Amino acid sequence: MISVQNVTKRYGDTVGVQDVSFEVGEGEILGFLGPNGAGKTTTMRVITGYHPPTSGTVTVAGYDIVTQSHEAKRHLGYLPENPPLYADMTVAEYLHFVAALKEVPRKERRGQIDEIVDMLNLGPVYQRLIRNISKGYRQRVGLAQALVGRPPVLILDEPTVGLDPKQIHEVRQVIKSLGGRHTIILSSHILPEVSMVCQRIAIINKGRIVAVDHPETLSSRLRGNTRVIARIEGDPERVREAMLKIDGVLSVAHHQPETGPDGAARYEIEVEGKKDVRRNLFFAMAAIEAPILELRSVEMSLEDVFLQLTTDEAVEAGDESTAGEEEVVAGA
Repeated sequence: MISVQNVTKRYGDTVGVQDVSFEVGEGEILGFLGPNGAGKTTTMRVITGYHPPTSGTVTVAGYDIVTQSHEAKRHLGYLPENPPLYADMTVAEYLHFVAALKEVPRKERRGQIDEIVDMLNLGPVYQRLIRNISKGYRQRVGLAQALVGRPPVLILDEPTVGLDPKQIHEVRQVIKSLGGRHTIILSSHILPEVSMVCQRIAIINKGRIVAVDHPETLSSRLRGNTRVIARIEGDPERVREAMLKIDGVLSVAHHQPETGPDGAARYEIEVEGKKDVRRNLFFAMAAIEAPILELRSVEMSLEDVFLQLTTDEAVEAGDESTAGEEEVVAGA
């Protein structure tokens, strides 16, 4: 549904993004992550046709965003970071105005808007002037305008900015419910939000895509040696010595027994590569009569993945920086 191929965007001598490529399948929710100034907003503006690419191509639902702009945009709903609202309109007037702009047939407008208002709980402010509603409600009105016209593709840039925790939960649930019916790119700096909502993630740094994959696959690729956490009863020195004799165990960190009836100690075990030591660990502990109460491998969190990719890339990228992107965009 979305195909970005070798897209570069320059603002004079400043590179916004360079040679960016990725695809989003029908019904998929893709999380789009990157540090400030990395190129997230530029990429999303190019995808939506707000800025033309300097080179490369973008297609939405099979339509080229430059040469078939009108058809491509009919399939797009866009929520920018700062929603395009008209403060002197009521919420009702604004949504009907957006429906007219999007050429929604007149007989379908009321039904569509009522459905969206109900979905986003906008009823309490529906007849109020936009200037008089809270920032959280304004953000929801911005999401509502993106949904008008039932576009199959949604581009959402920081959709939960300014919302309170209850509203954030509600909007996340709405976005999750839209997956399958809509293809979504979700840009967010809230990493748990991306983990909860998105099936895949794309990470951009210094204007280049550094990873596109499922979070757990990225974790597996980057983690190198495996870490295992175990809680085990028994003499810590005997337990630790037995562990270190197991093939593939590189080191064992021991933590004092936890308070509680079992008095078990916690161990962090570093294992070479992706070796599976569970069976050997079980027999080693059985031999010294040390019951295993907990055993689990430790995956890298999305935050760990994000920091490793963006920090490494920042060091390797040298002088080719796009740190001025936000300034250039703000002045555009």
